[in-house]
Amino acid sequence: MTMEITERLLTPGEVALMFRVDPKTVTRWASAGRIGSIRTPGGHRRFRESEVSALLADLTVEAPRSTA
Repeated sequence: MTMEITERLLTPGEVALMFRVDPKTVTRWASAGRIGSIRTPGGHRRFRESEVSALLADLTVEAPRSTA
């Protein structure tokens, strides 16, 4: 018995909100290979939530804490 784990797929708009960029920017990133995407049967792009979260974590830098 195989157990298939289904992962949430995000729209370009949802990814754009996470990165605080325009959805067209997300589409350009996908075209350039900076982020992986899946095409729906209708031709729309979708992005794996785990991949988007990992990329966001890699690009996010925590601000140094003030010692004052």
